[in-house]
Amino acid sequence: MSFAKSDRQSARTITRADLSEVVYNRIGLSRTEAAELVEAVLDEICDAAALGEAVKLSSFGNFVVRSRGQRIGRNPKTGVEAPIPPRRVLVFKASNVLKSRINGKPPAAKARAEEQDDAGSRRRITRSTAS
Repeated sequence: MSFAKSDRQSARTITRADLSEVVYNRIGLSRTEAAELVEAVLDEICDAAALGEAVKLSSFGNFVVRSRGQRIGRNPKTGVEAPIPPRRVLVFKASNVLKSRINGKPPAAKARAEEQDDAGSRRRITRSTAS
């Protein structure tokens, strides 16, 4: 199952079953093996996060566990203050490659290469017409 562009632009949520189906279609594993592979990858990410380790996925992003200190919160309905205990939170920071894809721009390295190609063509044109 490949996700059509119109599906991605709607408010669709990708599930584990959807990921397993993509693995099944693209790689050719059985549906059971594809589901087990997706589960194994997600379990590894969860286990690393539970241990406080950072998870870095190249061209995708980083999952980092951060500690939040105790603070005072306020009940918005009554206005009563209540302490919020310290906790650890999982934070995701998207890579520049992923940010570029989301915004419909080419990745920074590809854009620089294209700019250099354009600059090189302009130099060649200028040199050939100047002769």
